[in-house]
Amino acid sequence: MKRKGTDRDQEAKALIQKVYERYNGVYGYRQIQLFLLQDHGVWMNHKKVLRIMQDLGIRSRIRRKHRFNYATSEGDRVAKNILKRDFKADAPNQKWVTDITQYRIGEKWLYLSAIKDLFNNEIIAYQMSARNDNELVLRTFQQAWSQQKDVTGLIVHSDQGFQYTSHAYHDMLPKVGARISMSRRGNCYDNASMESFFSHLKTEGLYPYDIRNIDEAQRKIEDYIRFYNQHRPQRKLNKLPPVEYRKQLIA
Repeated sequence: MKRKGTDRDQEAKALIQKVYERYNGVYGYRQIQLFLLQDHGVWMNHKKVLRIMQDLGIRSRIRRKHRFNYATSEGDRVAKNILKRDFKADAPNQKWVTDITQYRIGEKWLYLSAIKDLFNNEIIAYQMSARNDNELVLRTFQQAWSQQKDVTGLIVHSDQGFQYTSHAYHDMLPKVGARISMSRRGNCYDNASMESFFSHLKTEGLYPYDIRNIDEAQRKIEDYIRFYNQHRPQRKLNKLPPVEYRKQLIA
């Protein structure tokens, strides 16, 4: 009996080590548990996964803490917080969250604007630029509108960054029947869902690599968003990736 138990532990250790290395050593025991199920059809108790990872001396990368700054100017438009941290949606295109993050490569900066659908946490549109300006946000929403989604009654939530308080932004959304919601000033938790995605993107898709130029950073971001949408399982989505969850529920 001891021999059989030892053999099973050895098999489990080899499988966990394989999954850990496949995903560049960035994930902790709970995400490893989901990849074991998705990639190998093996459901293992999370406590066992944690114990074996501790035995192997492997652990997840610790996500960095971020500071949040808002730049608004007098005369810009500010909307009420309609979302009120209710990050659940019953169907696609009911609630979107959006934001901009930045990534430094040498002396240059790359800015990423993204929109997430809270129904399945899917990144439905994103744009990148060397400039953090209104045009970056407008192009992101033009990409979202081009998918011919019915967005009547949609809530779009953002922070109070200058792009989202601009007249162009406030003129654009009502034209398609969408409502504007904004975080309270200086309160990052009001848009925690979007900030969480950016944190995962950087910790899992950027920081593990020695990125030397803007083109390489853009490729890594594109690859990660594709991976996040189509392959990375989420516990809140019945252990499915966002795209698969959407397909199953819509079907």
